Amino acid sequence: MPGDQGQRPPRLTARGAATRARILQASDELIRVHGVNRTRLDDVRAATGSSKSQLYHHFPDKEALVAAVIARRAEAILEREAALLGRVDSMRGLERWRDAAVNRVQLRRGAHGCALGSLLSELADEDEGALTALTEHFNSWEMLMKGALDRMRASGALRPDADTGRLATGLMSALQGGYLLSQAAHDASPMEVSLNMALEHIGSYAEKAA
Repeated sequence: MPGDQGQRPPRLTARGAATRARILQASDELIRVHGVNRTRLDDVRAATGSSKSQLYHHFPDKEALVAAVIARRAEAILEREAALLGRVDSMRGLERWRDAAVNRVQLRRGAHGCALGSLLSELADEDEGALTALTEHFNSWEMLMKGALDRMRASGALRPDADTGRLATGLMSALQGGYLLSQAAHDASPMEVSLNMALEHIGSYAEKAA
């Protein structure tokens, strides 16, 4: 809209963009280890060697910094999931997606859970803007799952009566529950069990071979 032109942030120089990226990466790492509430702006300055004026130039307050961390994590996750789910049109393809999810959790023994889910559990009742952004990102993630299931139905891998919206919600719930329980157990087994059960349910809608 024309009226929004004056609200756009100024274009960053290469040096400014590098400073912003360094601050954002350090903030993401600190929040991953300590959580949002225990990560202070002073911690970010210390970790990046940034002055107070540099930090506030790029992020006027902690809410702005957290919003940028959310956007950064969501971009990485949705890019990864789009690559993994984008061409799935069969149960075998969905099984490969499951294997990748379990392997990611196993590599870090469940540590830190879901990069977006951990933020949601901490911020849902504290930051309305963060909740709105996270909800939108989770919806986008679930729609990638639904897209894969839609292609499976269109290819004949699932019956026409398969409700892909409900199945996608169940698959996302299994994934997020798997992240949480695997974090508690320091092991990927809960993720493997939850996703196996979700895929078994989806498989119950598979077209039977003649």
